[in-house]
Amino acid sequence: MKFFKIFLLFIAFQVSAQQGGMWIPSLLEGMNEQEMKSLGSKLTAQDIYDVNNSSLKDAIGHFNGGCTSEVISDKGLILTNHHCGFSQIQSHSSVENDYITNGFWAKNYKEELPNEGLYIDFIVRIEDVTTQVLNGVTDAMTEREKQSKIDSNSNQINKAAKKEAWQGSKIKAFFKGNQYFLFITETFNDIRLVGAPPVSIGKFGSDTDNWVWPRHTGDFSMFRIYADKNNRPASYSKDNVPYTPKHFLPISLDGISEGDFTLVFGFPGRTNEYLPAIAIQQITQKVNPSKIAIREAALNVMDAEMKKDNKTRIQYASKQARIANSWKKWIGENLGIEKSNAIAHRKTFEEKFQKLAKEKGLEREYGTILSDFDKLYNDFESVNVKRNNFLEVFIRINELMHMLFRLYQMENAFQRGEDSFNKAKEGTIARLKGIHKNYSADLDRKVYDAIMPLYSTNVDASIYNTTKFTNLDSTLKVLDGNAKDVIKKLNSDAAYVYAKPFFDELYDSIDPEFQKINTKINALQKEYMKALMEVMPEERYFPDANSTLRVTYGQVKGYAPRDAVYYNPVTYLDGIIEKYVPGDYEFDVPQKLQDLYNAKDYGQYADSNGKLPICFLGTNHTTGGNSGSPAIDAQGNLVGLNFDRVWEGTMSDMNYDPEICRNIMVDLRYVLFIVDKYAEADHLIKEMKLVHPKRK
Repeated sequence: MKFFKIFLLFIAFQVSAQQGGMWIPSLLEGMNEQEMKSLGSKLTAQDIYDVNNSSLKDAIGHFNGGCTSEVISDKGLILTNHHCGFSQIQSHSSVENDYITNGFWAKNYKEELPNEGLYIDFIVRIEDVTTQVLNGVTDAMTEREKQSKIDSNSNQINKAAKKEAWQGSKIKAFFKGNQYFLFITETFNDIRLVGAPPVSIGKFGSDTDNWVWPRHTGDFSMFRIYADKNNRPASYSKDNVPYTPKHFLPISLDGISEGDFTLVFGFPGRTNEYLPAIAIQQITQKVNPSKIAIREAALNVMDAEMKKDNKTRIQYASKQARIANSWKKWIGENLGIEKSNAIAHRKTFEEKFQKLAKEKGLEREYGTILSDFDKLYNDFESVNVKRNNFLEVFIRINELMHMLFRLYQMENAFQRGEDSFNKAKEGTIARLKGIHKNYSADLDRKVYDAIMPLYSTNVDASIYNTTKFTNLDSTLKVLDGNAKDVIKKLNSDAAYVYAKPFFDELYDSIDPEFQKINTKINALQKEYMKALMEVMPEERYFPDANSTLRVTYGQVKGYAPRDAVYYNPVTYLDGIIEKYVPGDYEFDVPQKLQDLYNAKDYGQYADSNGKLPICFLGTNHTTGGNSGSPAIDAQGNLVGLNFDRVWEGTMSDMNYDPEICRNIMVDLRYVLFIVDKYAEADHLIKEMKLVHPKRK
């Protein structure tokens, strides 16, 4: 336990002036608070996180487990990204009521649309439980034994945690398992769609502009939290009322200027900032290229089919956006790693680590870590690429293969008994119904034709002609009956018979080998994290993102992506008009927005130069999950809505470089302008608290 005491002292007292990092909000006092003030912040650590009093954390919600949202009124009005709420917008859309194309704005509470399954989590408090979680864990244990003890301890801590009946709890690992925190949460399940701009605003620039700057996208949507009469979480009911939050964010009408302080508060998903050089090399030179090729082939098909008719466009809008988002991100990640020479820099860092370990007499403990990494990753390469390609082809992209994989898992559940099978069947039917809600067998077959040859030479497109699973009614007939009857019918389907050997291979060889090596890599990464902090305590360390609440701070700032080029940090409505291509699905501009531009009818939302700001850049360290996160000014007011990163800086998940890593935010004045002037939903504006913090 000696290390953990050293570790906690290190976290408390390390000081650095460098930006970057995703910090735990309950531990901001000291170094982080000082650093924020040096960047212009007027906020105290207690303003940001306070258990006993209202603080900024009480306005920040985890949106559906994958994005961030914030409360912007005392009536539970929620703001997040358009792409975060896109599946809900799509689910309410039809050819007759095309909310994707035309937008949606509820005029009153009764018109707000409920969303089954949508939820928002708030953090009540955070507690360090490292000592309790690691109690009884020894170096003599195997990794499985260690994890079993950690899980057992965590279960006991969760059961004993002090919380209200309607609250939940969870424990998350930090610093690769060297530290653990308990989170007490409140989850709201009655979340209703309030408003969304048309896709020509909410996704302006679409795939072409995704991950790049300059950006002109109004990436926002609005929801409302409903609670029971006691203001507590409750399932949907017409008797529920708008939630009264502990805190909501005022919105600044004064906007931002270059050099202004920005704090992004949210739930970043996953980063790996402490990988060895060989891991970065394998990801960017082996894993990413194969996944990029598969997705590119699928996107070529989807894009062509979606342009043919509106029904297909609506059906596949959300799926195409999800697939394209990661595809382009991986391309930018590779470019950023190459441009910044990250692998060579990481190798130089590792040489320094080895030299200092030897000088400090720690070579016996840590001297073989890097060579062990080399051996493990060399053994890992082929199975890592194969497993990632399987997930792309059979799980994430081709829908028939995804359905067959679910059915395969259902069949395997029978080995645990009839009850397990029936439970699995119930879940499988629900999942397959969800897929068929927006499914085109013709498009899916063309996707199969394009991507299957990238995984295997065994390609049989004829399975689409005879399978029962491209039609929901025939699918449900197969699944009707007892376990043995269903399994018999299942194994008579040509597509299932074709796909089953691929699934067997995954479970029999690919996944076991992957897990065996990956377990060793994770254990070594945990040891490496500990070693870095002992050997090089002067370096800056922050915990990797793990979908928990974090603070990242920085400033509004442009950047130079290449020689003789400098990007200003703010874009304006003028840029939208410059990019306008009539009828183009990426760059069309609604006539009403054109009219407002021509009349310069910006209301109170124009910048001091008389132009309407759209987006701005910051040096905040963000990743997936930060979508929808509020950008907060020095006084605690909302100024922006985080939604993206610049292409050259997507490598920040592995290698944050303050010179080129920038996050992209929608200026809240553009959001207000669209709500007020474009949508004429001024009843929503009246709910908000608009302030002028820069006026003396």
